[in-house]
Amino acid sequence: TTNWAKYAGSYVDSRHPRTVLAWSNTQLFLVVVDGRSANSIGMTFSEMAEFLRTALGATDALNLEGGGSSTLVVNGSTRNTPAEGEERPVANAVLP
Repeated sequence: TTNWAKYAGSYVDSRHPRTVLAWSNTQLFLVVVDGRSANSIGMTFSEMAEFLRTALGATDALNLEGGGSSTLVVNGSTRNTPAEGEERPVANAVLP
C-alpha cells in the first residue's frame, strides 16, 4: 500500500464501491464491494487490501473499477447491487 501515497485523495482514502482482481499462489478472486447505499458504504484501498489479505489470503491484487461502474456479472446474472441501482453501460470484462 505504500505506493498509493502518490494517489492519496478521495479515490484512495474514501469509501467507494470497488472491483478487484486478486490472487494467491493457488486461487484467483474476483471481488466486488457495493457502496453508496444504506446497505454498504464501500471500502477504502487500505480496507480492501486488509480484507483481501486476511479474509481471502490474497498476496497480490489489481483494482479494476470503482464507483458506480462496480458490477459483477457471472453467467449473465448480476451478483451485486450497483451503486445507482442499475448497471452502467461500460466496456469492461475479465475473460479466460
